[in-house]
Amino acid sequence: MHKLTRPEAPDCLSQYKHGRDKWSSVTDSHKGDIWQRLNQMQHQCCAYCECNIAPIIGNAHIEHFRQRASHLYPQGAFEWNNIFGSCNRLSSCGKYKDSAVTYAYQDLIKMDEEDPEDLLLFLPDGSVTPRSNLSSNGRRRAEETIRIFNLNGALRQIRYNEIQGYQQTAEDLAFFREELSEEEWHSMLDDELEAIQQLPFSTAIKHLLLSNLL
Repeated sequence: MHKLTRPEAPDCLSQYKHGRDKWSSVTDSHKGDIWQRLNQMQHQCCAYCECNIAPIIGNAHIEHFRQRASHLYPQGAFEWNNIFGSCNRLSSCGKYKDSAVTYAYQDLIKMDEEDPEDLLLFLPDGSVTPRSNLSSNGRRRAEETIRIFNLNGALRQIRYNEIQGYQQTAEDLAFFREELSEEEWHSMLDDELEAIQQLPFSTAIKHLLLSNLL
């Protein structure tokens, strides 16, 4: 999870109104417009686990951060700030969240309003954990976000497999920190971070690259 910058809402959402329309009323064409804006924000990665998603082949869905069920937050069905793109993995992310028994949505990190990296740390073994030295409230929110989206579990091994190709780069960065001038080394680091910025699992890769530098 990392900070997302939300673009302007697609015009089509203004055509639908809570109390008159249902989410099932949204046409495929309009869902395509919504996905276009979501991809602009998420770069074809799941908002939660950051795996690659491709709606055209059916491994993703339009996700409501606050559930749009009639007894929860139906007024948020067409609310742009409530919409993300999620993978279809049943064991994590949006679908797992919607099957969770109890949680308060206020406890979840909302990526377009705050920076998850302030609360979450991805480790070289593929797991994610609350950062140290958080306030009690911050730690609780980090733990709830990990739990409700099940960001460990099966995702831990998937994430580990994805980031291992960057282990040598992480070691090289640590080595060259001692060999290069500060300006040269920071330029090298910035180039590496820019290169991974829009990749799947970019936050886990970033934290791996930085893990030997702390």
